Amino acid sequence: MDTQEEAFQEKMMRRALALAKRGEGRTSPNPMVGCVVVKDGRIISGGFHEHIGGFHAERNALLHCTEDPAGADLYVTLEPCCHTGRTPPCTDIIIEKQIARVFVGAMDVNPIVSGKGVRLLREAGIEVKTGLLEAECHALNEVFEHYMTAHLPFVDAKYAMTADGKIATATGDAKWISSDASLKEVHRLRKHYKGIMCGIGTVLQDDPMLNCRIESGVDPIRLICDTHLRIPMHSKLVQTASDIPTWVLAGPDIDPQKQQTLEEQGVEVLSCGLNADGHVDLNQAMKMLAEREVDGILLEGGGTLMADAFAAHLVSKVHVFIAPKIVGGENAKSPVGGQGVKKMSQAIQFERAAYRQYGPDICMTGYPVYGK
Repeated sequence: MDTQEEAFQEKMMRRALALAKRGEGRTSPNPMVGCVVVKDGRIISGGFHEHIGGFHAERNALLHCTEDPAGADLYVTLEPCCHTGRTPPCTDIIIEKQIARVFVGAMDVNPIVSGKGVRLLREAGIEVKTGLLEAECHALNEVFEHYMTAHLPFVDAKYAMTADGKIATATGDAKWISSDASLKEVHRLRKHYKGIMCGIGTVLQDDPMLNCRIESGVDPIRLICDTHLRIPMHSKLVQTASDIPTWVLAGPDIDPQKQQTLEEQGVEVLSCGLNADGHVDLNQAMKMLAEREVDGILLEGGGTLMADAFAAHLVSKVHVFIAPKIVGGENAKSPVGGQGVKKMSQAIQFERAAYRQYGPDICMTGYPVYGK
């Protein structure tokens, strides 16, 4: 294969990746997938998985071709499915439309598919090439892949802090640490994840909405860890629960009358066990949420909840927004509470750390490595 042909194939897969991202926030718990159909060096169609329950990318693309796709090449970011779920198998329509070659970005980790889709296509006489821009295609669906393999939500711990590691002043004032550019990115993250989680302390102090306030945004399910069901009836979360799904994760010893009143307002109360510190058992909570098809969660604190999540090794990724400000003060809060480790050698380290600037702020992303 010459360099020019390789460059063209990568260009087509990048086009498919761009299409896939258009489904962000609407496909959960399915992956984001994009597809491009090419014939005689020309794109004759493109499609993506637009929303859960809708046709997959390949079927969307093949049903909207500008000409007969027989003999065409198909570029798809994820291995075509070969089973009937919410929609028919994509392998069926690829074979039916007589596609000549299929370029697959990433293989599907879902055991129902996992190599079977590619095998079916090859058995039908279709040439299949895998691994085109594989790393990018896997990264696109890190939430889906974690959910499929760990059977738990992918948890992204997000917090903003000053250059000296503070999330508020000693008086509790925290508005605003981040720049407008950083806040815009946070709302994009809220669109990206199925759920957003915070502790009752954050609710009592900030009375947040925890919604997505960007154009074409999708509100996440609001998940509140509230052991003793202290959430105020007048809070914004309760007052808007009929419009935005709001689930409270509470301990077993709660006021049944308060629970009933909350549920009448549209809040769903989920009963959880407690950990050794008397907080909501996050391991149990995450299993419960996974069963409800919550595949990804943006964890927005506060410090006690962050500490519990890291201690339970539940955090898969971090977004740390660092503002060029100094607050000072021994009593000013830091983003992760709890007892902490006793030795620096015991600190949780991040791999694949990356940095990006939003306005004057720096955002560090990374993936925690536990047990090192």
